[in-house]
Amino acid sequence: MSEYKHILVTGGAGFIGANFVRWIVENKPDVFVTVLDKLTYAGNKANLAGLPENRVKLVVGDIADKELVFNLAKDADAIIHYAAESHNDNSLKDPEPFIMTNLVGTYTLLEAARKYDIRFHHVSTDEVYGDLPLREDLPEHGEGKGEKFTPESKYNPSSPYSSTKAGSDLLVRAWVRSFGLKATISNTSNNYGPYQHIEKFIPRQITNIISGIKPKLYGDGKNVRDWINVLDHASGVWAILEKGKIGEVYLLGANGEKNNKEVLETILEDMGKDKDDYEHVNDRAGHDLRYAIDASKTRSELGWEPKYTNFAEGLKDTIQWYEDNQDWWQAEKAEVESKYASKGQ
Repeated sequence: MSEYKHILVTGGAGFIGANFVRWIVENKPDVFVTVLDKLTYAGNKANLAGLPENRVKLVVGDIADKELVFNLAKDADAIIHYAAESHNDNSLKDPEPFIMTNLVGTYTLLEAARKYDIRFHHVSTDEVYGDLPLREDLPEHGEGKGEKFTPESKYNPSSPYSSTKAGSDLLVRAWVRSFGLKATISNTSNNYGPYQHIEKFIPRQITNIISGIKPKLYGDGKNVRDWINVLDHASGVWAILEKGKIGEVYLLGANGEKNNKEVLETILEDMGKDKDDYEHVNDRAGHDLRYAIDASKTRSELGWEPKYTNFAEGLKDTIQWYEDNQDWWQAEKAEVESKYASKGQ
């Protein structure tokens, strides 16, 4: 039986949040979920389609709306905070929504959790730590300083997005120390899986190929991301919620480092194309070189283990989902590619 019977999940109609809600429905039958989501372009009611109404309730609204947030929080015994503006390219074009959602929104939620003395878990990103050197730049037979991010890694964000996420992490830490908030933080590596918006790297390439458009690769494609299946992220967040020590930071990763070129070539081959059938496009401004997560603390202290660690199989399943659910993404495809084309990407 779960300790938390009624949870408020912000951003629960987005990619990672919706997969968490689906994981809860499947694995925690005694938990009721209220989803609070603004339903911006990245949030979609369809992401929650088919879930039972007696288990999940969707409330459309802004996490910076104090009256709404406080009204929902008073009936919950935990808040799991996924909601965020999260696309680096968008933050470079217009940082203001990132300030409002990631900072003001997080502050509003923290105050609600403080008022009603409820458990709070803040979902963040490894991008708050900046980037790491590529492995080829490290000493040949050594781990190298800072080879992987740990909970003790120094914050060094690169973009308006990662800076506002770093700021939201620090707000949570301050509310724990100053007000005794019962909160934890998780920083995760790059997620992949179904329901991810097609502006993101993996679904963009998949949907390009399906649409007869050549996939696009930023720069030389050497930038490395540490991939984790979105369902493993979900189980990790729940483990932290139930077993995590208040005030602690836990990292969630699955040792899934791949560079962008390698991922794109695998997608092409899986979809019956030549692995070099893509176009190089302008690199992203301030593009971080490499992310890598050391999740040993989470594994050893909480007993959490990622289940879906075969990236090749997970990627095939993800490709199949986008092929089978073209009605979920086709209406937005032309607009997304138009925005990228305007930047030479």
